[in-house]
Amino acid sequence: MPTLTTYQTTIIPDWVDYNGHLRDAFYLLIFSYATDALMDRLGMDSNNREASGNSLFTLELHLNYLHEVKLDTEVEVRTQIIAHDSKRLHLYHSLHKVGDEQELAGNEQMLLHVDLAGPRSATFSADTLSRLQSIVAEQKDLPAPAYIGRVIALPPAR
Repeated sequence: MPTLTTYQTTIIPDWVDYNGHLRDAFYLLIFSYATDALMDRLGMDSNNREASGNSLFTLELHLNYLHEVKLDTEVEVRTQIIAHDSKRLHLYHSLHKVGDEQELAGNEQMLLHVDLAGPRSATFSADTLSRLQSIVAEQKDLPAPAYIGRVIALPPAR
């Protein structure tokens, strides 16, 4: 399982703008659903959140729009774990037409595991860390995504 498909959907009319393209906000909605699915895969579903009092919070994200996405397009999100430590998770979601390799959009995220009673950071459970390590091991041969670590800035004036 080098690539991990975390979410699939069809682009619906409510998500499309006046140019016939997927609206900016709905790219992030799709990636957010993919993060939820990843959390479920890591054993951090709603039952676990309720029982443990812990969840993931997004600290930062970057979104790159690479190609147009139009109405009725069937898309999927593929997720790669870039890195993790005992409390944080760095991941990359890429959006594709179902079954196609061309990346339509990319979303880099840094997430923090949080004790909701604090709120304060909390270490991942042993089970979650084991699941993370398993995914990382399965993805070890994947190349680094082209759009990670980017900075938003104007080029220097000449």
